[in-house]
Amino acid sequence: MKYTREFKVGVLAVISACVLYFGFHFLKGVNVFSPVKSYYGIYATVNGLTEQAPVYVRGYKVGQVDHISYDFTREKAFMVHISVEKSIMLPQETQMILVSDGLLGGKAISLNIPCGNAQSYYETGAELPTCIENGLIEDLEQNIMAKLGVTIQNIDSLVVTINEQLSDSNLYQSLSHINRLTADLEHSAQDIRGITKQQLPNLISSADSMMQNIDAVAQDIQQANLPVTVQKVDDAVDALSEALKDENSTLGLLLHDNKLYNTITETIVSADSLIVDLKQHPKRYVHFSLFGKKEK
Repeated sequence: MKYTREFKVGVLAVISACVLYFGFHFLKGVNVFSPVKSYYGIYATVNGLTEQAPVYVRGYKVGQVDHISYDFTREKAFMVHISVEKSIMLPQETQMILVSDGLLGGKAISLNIPCGNAQSYYETGAELPTCIENGLIEDLEQNIMAKLGVTIQNIDSLVVTINEQLSDSNLYQSLSHINRLTADLEHSAQDIRGITKQQLPNLISSADSMMQNIDAVAQDIQQANLPVTVQKVDDAVDALSEALKDENSTLGLLLHDNKLYNTITETIVSADSLIVDLKQHPKRYVHFSLFGKKEK
């Protein structure tokens, strides 16, 4: 059997179209041989969600986003169509949650299927309730913006306070006083440096002379044979102590003989009485006459 050229071209075109269709869906991640169910949800914003984004159930991919349509005349302008595997039944109260997919800020759909035995399920093509869950990036942005706002307010208050302080005349007076004090300290430092340069050599030379004198005195003391002198003093003290202990010596008699002590005491008392009587009756002891007088 012979085929015409047109038939061959037609068959090749059909085969190319099929390959293109299946290859395109394969690259999109769609398994055209697996039956699916379609659902949709309505959002006010999609936060960067794109078509062919994955659909997860507890972190497991079960489908993808097929199409996103929009109508900006409505408050919830975006209608997100998804397809999931036909074997997955979505019970009532299942939510379509817009979540972050990874740290790079990608978006995905997560189906929150309630636990337990369901009484009814969504039919294919049904609308699912939706919500948006902030990811790590959104939380960081919100926290950073909140803290940044507080920081900006604090900086603004600080700048206002600094401006008020700078506009105060007392600050300028204080700065002028500080400048004068700094100038006085500089002059004092110069005076101290001058005095140090002039008098420090004299002080050093005086200290050297004093050290030399102390060294000379120390050498004189060393040459004076101090131990011998101390020994002589000790011998003299011992001799004096022995003399005082000897009752027959002069010093011993003076210290131990009571008669000698009493005699000296009586002599001193008699001499005192004699001096008192001499003062009271001088004529008894001294006679003086200019022309002389007969003795009676």
